[in-house]
Amino acid sequence: MPKTKVLMLTGDAAESLEVMYPYQRLKEEGYEVEIAAPQKKKLRFVVHDFESGFETYTEKSGYTWDADLSFADVNPADYVALVIPGGRAPEHIRNHSDFIRIVRHFFDQQKPVAHLCHAAIALTAAGVLAGRKTAAYPALEPDLKTAGAEFVDSDAVVDGVMVSARAWPDHPAWMREFVRLLRKTVPVAEREQTAA
Repeated sequence: MPKTKVLMLTGDAAESLEVMYPYQRLKEEGYEVEIAAPQKKKLRFVVHDFESGFETYTEKSGYTWDADLSFADVNPADYVALVIPGGRAPEHIRNHSDFIRIVRHFFDQQKPVAHLCHAAIALTAAGVLAGRKTAAYPALEPDLKTAGAEFVDSDAVVDGVMVSARAWPDHPAWMREFVRLLRKTVPVAEREQTAA
């Protein structure tokens, strides 16, 4: 029986926790998770932290992880849901036409989408946030307003089949809402759960 697959779109300089936590949490639920990046290669993630005396987050080197496939090789119809982590990766992945193609498929088909932190700027490039309520890293509020979205400063914002959050400290609420949505709309078959 084929696995129920979730796609994650990211790239170099993604925030380590924002990739690894949803990746492992969704696998725990029984979903197969595949990571796509601009190129199929070993990705280098970063760690963003909040330190006293800094007006913004700091950045350090994080984990490395292999991308399963490139954006060009993604057939979005093969996946039931999409996750886009934050970090700096959204700044560059949004410039790939295949990223835009993939994202628009999920929104056009009303499939579940989870994003957090800086992923919102990648979604604004795809033109899919106008008229929606979304969380994001708070410094992105002007970008979201310019894109026609309503910024909500919360740990888990649900707008239809889209679940968003501000950053990795919001993981518990963000993933709780996304998993709830997945269980309702695209549950893993019971046979898959027992085989996992």
